[in-house]
Amino acid sequence: MNLILQGPNLAITQAERIGTLLGASRLMEIGPHAIRLCEVGADAAARDLVAERCTQDGLDYAFVPPGFRLSDFRVLAMDMDSTLINIECIDEIADAVGVKPQVAAITEAAMRGEITDFAESLRRRVALLEGVPANALDGVYADRLRLNPGAEALIAAAQSFGVKTLLVSGGFTFFTSRLKARLGLDAAHANELDIVDGRLTGRVLGDILDAEAKAAHLRRVCAELGAEPGAHAIAMGDGANDLRMMGEAALSVAYHAKPAVRAAATYALSVSGLDGVLNWFEDTAGSAC
Repeated sequence: MNLILQGPNLAITQAERIGTLLGASRLMEIGPHAIRLCEVGADAAARDLVAERCTQDGLDYAFVPPGFRLSDFRVLAMDMDSTLINIECIDEIADAVGVKPQVAAITEAAMRGEITDFAESLRRRVALLEGVPANALDGVYADRLRLNPGAEALIAAAQSFGVKTLLVSGGFTFFTSRLKARLGLDAAHANELDIVDGRLTGRVLGDILDAEAKAAHLRRVCAELGAEPGAHAIAMGDGANDLRMMGEAALSVAYHAKPAVRAAATYALSVSGLDGVLNWFEDTAGSAC
């Protein structure tokens, strides 16, 4: 296996120490904040050692097989709130009417998996938004919503290899539709807020897009491409509502995620940007070992 170490504070000496402990054959700098250690031991003891060292040093790590290529994948499915973007949109909408603490508390519990019925948790939160002016959504998008670091680089690289990009969110179509157009995504799905006379009614139209719906959208896109989720899909998320989708994918990525999501994912990015994904692949991060 090869080991990718990365993080904004990565020092060459840290990588050298870990490389010596794991018997790496070679060390390659593959970016400003990323190093590949070639042909390292990857048994349980080695993995435990790396996990401990990287936690202490504030680094992300990934054991990847030789020949790992982004071009071998067909679909990249991403959550929106706190994954592709920096905020939970519903919490910021709630701030417009002074109920952000109440809404954010439910959001946090749902993302940690403490509220298992996502649909019910969303209805409870949206009900608190009754009467919010619809133009408050414009303010959230313009003034508060930002792409997480590395988002554009990740999407551009995926698209350059013909990987279909899919945004699947338990949030709202107001935001996903704008991000789809802005980033040139292939598809975007979310929940639709009910708006009457320029104000939110406190209801969601139609069925709630929950964890199973996210997974279903991933399966559908893969089927349309003649691909298998378990062989050709990458799924990224940060909360419990993403776990089913991530569990369907060949490669799951926990991005600055809750502990339960990190534990279930193939790889985790806890200090790096979204473009940290690109350092795992030989066709996006320089030559092979």
